[in-house]
Amino acid sequence: MSFRARLTTFFLLIVVVPMAAMGFLVFRLISDSQQGKAFARADGIASAAAGLYTEASRSASLDARSVARRLQRSSRRQLPARAAALQAQVGIERITVSVGGRTVADVGARDAVAPGVATVRASSDRPARTITLSELSASQFASQLSGRGFGVVVREGGKTLATTVGAARGHSLLRSGPVNLGGKAYQAADLNFSGFGRNPVRVTVLSDNSAIDGSVTSSRVVASIFILAFLALAFSFSLLASRALQGQLANFLAAARRLAHGDFSSPIPTQGNDEFAALGQEFNNMSQQLAARLEELEREQARVRRSIRTIGDAFAANLDREALLELALRTAIDAIGADRGRVVARQSAADELTEVIRRGRLTGLETPITDSERGALEGDGLGQAWTKELTMATVALGAIESGGPPHGLITVGRPGRSFNEDDLELLRSLATRATLALANVNLHHDVQRQAVTDDLTGLSTHGHFQELLGAEMEQVRRYRYPVGLVMIDIDDFKSINDVYGHQQGDVVLRSVAGVLRENSRDVDVAARYGGEEMALILPHTDLEGTYVIAERTRHAIEALHVPLLEGTGALQITASVGVAASGDGNKDELITAADNALYVAKRDGKNRTIKADSQTANVLGGR
Repeated sequence: MSFRARLTTFFLLIVVVPMAAMGFLVFRLISDSQQGKAFARADGIASAAAGLYTEASRSASLDARSVARRLQRSSRRQLPARAAALQAQVGIERITVSVGGRTVADVGARDAVAPGVATVRASSDRPARTITLSELSASQFASQLSGRGFGVVVREGGKTLATTVGAARGHSLLRSGPVNLGGKAYQAADLNFSGFGRNPVRVTVLSDNSAIDGSVTSSRVVASIFILAFLALAFSFSLLASRALQGQLANFLAAARRLAHGDFSSPIPTQGNDEFAALGQEFNNMSQQLAARLEELEREQARVRRSIRTIGDAFAANLDREALLELALRTAIDAIGADRGRVVARQSAADELTEVIRRGRLTGLETPITDSERGALEGDGLGQAWTKELTMATVALGAIESGGPPHGLITVGRPGRSFNEDDLELLRSLATRATLALANVNLHHDVQRQAVTDDLTGLSTHGHFQELLGAEMEQVRRYRYPVGLVMIDIDDFKSINDVYGHQQGDVVLRSVAGVLRENSRDVDVAARYGGEEMALILPHTDLEGTYVIAERTRHAIEALHVPLLEGTGALQITASVGVAASGDGNKDELITAADNALYVAKRDGKNRTIKADSQTANVLGGR
């Protein structure tokens, strides 16, 4: 076989076959990339669906508590009629009431979804009651989610409650993956949620794949043209090169072997002034450049390690705890050539370590990760574990407080070679700098907390109160739920200061602030409005609910016995209270209404609670 024939054969083996394989790989990558976009889009829509469903269910739970309070005094016979009246009055989609495990009332649409549940505890004369309530129908839920290029199907059991894709009605959809409906390709993502019955509510998101299929075809055509052009060009040049390589092949082969063994000291001898001589000269130039490049890479590696240490020093200026931990993990992975890792951390010394960030594939590696992290906790702050494929290394961050547990652990893993001493020392250095940065974050958060907390009472400051109420009003305007406001003024507080002194007045303020905290829910906000005046923000609470909480608080203040600082005995104090509620999100009108009600309580004799209409600021009266 001639050299040209052998060269042609080599061309087929080293160019055509790899290019064909590359073309196949490119086609697969194009397809996988577009399919990944379809998956991502469907998952994104599914995440939005889950968020919307959860938010609707949470809102329904709050309304269910309100309905439970209204039905608390109703007898079992009255429950169906009272539930129907509330359903029509409030605009709720569906209400069910169960007594002793049996449903005694079920009113509203049967396609309601995203229910919330509230339970009224049993009393001496009434068994426990469970109120299940929904504000959202399946068609409303599907309409809020549907958009251009995707549809939504809502089912319960074998029944389709709502759909924005006509061909999907009655169709048994896949839980996930591609599906064909009415001759049209979709990507399906299936979610399960709790509903009114035992059967879960299944929400299937359908992403239109037609545009993606067209994009795949177009990309494949472009890739095919590029590959064919490259093959034609390579084949032409191989024929020309075969005529010139025969005389110089031995020299080039020997030089290539020397280069393969790292010998750059013997250049290729060149003769004449033809193309082969130029090629030999270029080969020699390439050898020199390669040697220089290797030296440059070694210097670059050293520079990268110095840069990583510099990045570690920059941790101390970062005040975002989560971003700081993510940066620490990413830097550790890049610094030692790892391809995966995670961070477990705690907020305080009393908390357990929980995972906050992960990168790369860690599924199936729970045992080596646990062994490595245990070694770091029980040893000198550094642990390792090995599997057949990879090595895990863990470094502990510094202690939260002297003698206490560490802030957290950084665990990284890489396949193949184990970690050497330089790698482990670099991990220790990063952990030290990350610990300093976490200490700065904690200090910054302490300063922020002190800026919004009143030093005397421990309640929120006036400025923070205004900020929180403004934010709550934004949510009210968006989701249309009620917010209550209670304004409290200690009666005759000036006379307490005049008679007993300002220190005694401070004791009174702290005592009243303690009552506000004890009578507030977790979601409520207690603030010192100014002087002896305090305020309560009550999210998801209407006027009647606000009045009940305000009265309970007023009675608790009246029952206080504040000890005297000088002498024996105690002070009994009272407070005047004004309450208002808003459902339209106007902060100024809400404050004005509560303030006006407080003024009437003062004017009418003090030690009483007055409620006002937050829409008109007209006092309605009441005690």
